Amino acid sequence: MIFAVWVPDTFLTTVTWKSILISQAITGILALALLAPLATGMFDLSVAQTMGFCAVVCGYLTTQGPQLGLGSAILVTLAVGACIGMFNGCLCGILGLDSFIATLGTTSLLTGLAAVLADGAYFGPFPAEMTELTSGSLLGVPIIAVYTLILGVIVWYALEHTPVGRRAYAVGANPDAARLSGVRIRRFRFWSMVSCSTIAALAGVLLASTLNSVNQSLGPQYLLPAFASAFLGTTQIKPGRFNVWGTLLAIVLLGTGIQGLQLVGADIWITDIFFGAALIFAISTSLIVQRTRGRREAKESAAKAGR
Repeated sequence: MIFAVWVPDTFLTTVTWKSILISQAITGILALALLAPLATGMFDLSVAQTMGFCAVVCGYLTTQGPQLGLGSAILVTLAVGACIGMFNGCLCGILGLDSFIATLGTTSLLTGLAAVLADGAYFGPFPAEMTELTSGSLLGVPIIAVYTLILGVIVWYALEHTPVGRRAYAVGANPDAARLSGVRIRRFRFWSMVSCSTIAALAGVLLASTLNSVNQSLGPQYLLPAFASAFLGTTQIKPGRFNVWGTLLAIVLLGTGIQGLQLVGADIWITDIFFGAALIFAISTSLIVQRTRGRREAKESAAKAGR
């Protein structure tokens, strides 16, 4: 509403909304990838670098060396992402290392591997079939935004309507209680990392298709927006809980803010400040909501015990 009043001629246009959807689609996919480990109580700080590395891998496979077809290149790239997830899963889920530290180390490893593979060069332009993957639209909606929505439905169903999703939330909410209930915590944490990295690899493929050329520096700039969206999503739809629709709503909110600031002529550094402030606000609000809910549940339990 603020930007509609401030710059109505440029903000209230179809071009602006399509730009928001296109620019935030990759961030949205990364945020959806983060929901699995976050639901189990873990952080994957390597998710953005996994995307960047897999984008380089996809670019290498289609333009250099083997020059694979689109289908084969996507499958190999997804397999690489799954392997990265297995590595993280072994460190965090099996060995029990702190996910924050372990995935930070993985980020550094992937940064080095991307530099070795790319060697400072750009891979691209890509074959037409690769760029056509994200260049179309469906009923006027950019196709890459449609991909994000479809993935959102899949993740939503898996987390909210399957026993696996409910147990994953149980692991994140109270690991000890989940363990006593028979939930295999290590297994859930392992596979949450695998799913996160595999989805990040898919984001890498779509990012490469969108940009039509990739290099070793891709990835890190998406980390903060993805986490900001995931945490801001806990203030929407289902307060205090990581959820798909709250996350996608947060993506639209953040994308609208960034697009509006750009239209009013804000400097480029305002983007980092905006995402940083959004992340701090989201985490603070989420923590307050969780504490309030905990106190309310404790009072209700005490009242029932008194009866």
